[in-house]
Amino acid sequence: MAELRPSGAPGPTAPPAPGPTAPPAFASLFPPGLHAIYGECRRLYPDQPNPLQVTAIVKYWLGGPDPLDYVSMYRNVGSPSANIPEHWHYISFGLSDLYGDNRVHEFTGTDGPSGFGFELTFRLKRETGESAPPTWPAELMQGLARYVFQSENTFCSGDHVSWHSPLDNSESRIQHMLLTEDPQMQPVQTPFGVVTFLQIVGVCTEELHAAQQWNGQGILELLRTVPVAGGPWLITDMRRGETIFEIDPHLQHERVDKGIETDGSNLSGVSAKCAWDDLSRPPEDDEDSRSICVGAQPRRLSGKDTEQIRETLRRGLEINSKPVLPPINPQRQNGLTHDRAPSRKDSLESDSSTAIIPHELIRTRQLESVHLKFNQESGALIPLCLRGRLLHGRHFTYKSITGDMAITFVSTGVEGAFATEEHPYAAHGPWLQSQAAPWGPRELRESQVPELHRLFPQLHHNGVSVPRESIQELMHRGCLSPVSC
Repeated sequence: MAELRPSGAPGPTAPPAPGPTAPPAFASLFPPGLHAIYGECRRLYPDQPNPLQVTAIVKYWLGGPDPLDYVSMYRNVGSPSANIPEHWHYISFGLSDLYGDNRVHEFTGTDGPSGFGFELTFRLKRETGESAPPTWPAELMQGLARYVFQSENTFCSGDHVSWHSPLDNSESRIQHMLLTEDPQMQPVQTPFGVVTFLQIVGVCTEELHAAQQWNGQGILELLRTVPVAGGPWLITDMRRGETIFEIDPHLQHERVDKGIETDGSNLSGVSAKCAWDDLSRPPEDDEDSRSICVGAQPRRLSGKDTEQIRETLRRGLEINSKPVLPPINPQRQNGLTHDRAPSRKDSLESDSSTAIIPHELIRTRQLESVHLKFNQESGALIPLCLRGRLLHGRHFTYKSITGDMAITFVSTGVEGAFATEEHPYAAHGPWLQSQAAPWGPRELRESQVPELHRLFPQLHHNGVSVPRESIQELMHRGCLSPVSC
């Protein structure tokens, strides 16, 4: 639960908000991380020292449900001459370390990121006659913050968020989000590390799909060129009724399609409803590597497997680098190495109590045939996997959200893969790799991809099964059958 109040009004847990010229007594009492971010806000809005704030009544560190202590809301006049309309500017407080006493975030030093290293912002077009900012963006930001705190996955510029619902719970076409650097907020050095500001940008479903198939930065750049779709500062207009591709039909072919052909996609993996079965052996075969048990408990992904899969997803953003599946390094710990504390929970690690078998005791198995299962949304990304990733010599990973399975498709030439041209299907515990052998990116034909685009809209809503025929045979023959997944 939250309440709306001026940031300068006294609250149950925070003193009045000081600016750069605040009295020393206030400055000494005010949380240093919060004070540093307020300083950046005051630099940008010197005439609004006490903006309206949505405040968590019970703070997260006292057991409340909302991770963000505050969301400040400023009125930005924009710049009509530069096609920047007047809008409301929302800024969060809580994803970074505001206090420095380990009540929320572990303090790891001043040189690295503060907390998660970023705060969220959002720019909403001001409607004519609107005298106060709507408060629904604050709840949207709280929802994203809950995801970050619960999963420990951080956001980066160019990321997308599939929301599948109008952001303001209306009938709007703006139902998903991209993230980018805030055009005005500058990184802040706080006593507890550096804080950057990531801006939420509302987009239509067609724009989200284009970002998935190509890359988020490319779509953000297109949105900047269309004033009614965001303009230079990427201001969200919930009343926008047309996508950028409806406003300018040439953008799809001239920019997106050519971008996919030239650059591929920087989406290297997704969390998904997926599963796989080894058809090389009878189901009752107790040697199936996916059902190794310790006592009566099925095994989980080892920490090193989990680390490599996580690094696979992260490395996929480095679209200009040579495709590599990161080697498993026994010296590294779980958790992100350069932007999180090592003790933070790995977002790909299961919370279940099932047993973990040491990585060294799990042998890599070569499989003759496999059965892949995806739900419809996950299966619809297979054309993206082929066209945007494998055609460009890269890899793509599905990580199950319902268990500890993972499926990685690799093309020939990806270093660190245990699937090879000789053995295109290989499993390391519950992690399956499938290589597009004998086709590398040169041999994999573009003409086969539209066939998958044609087939996938017809899938049963429960999912799709990729039968025992290889991926190559699938592309040749279109062997798809609906299953419950």
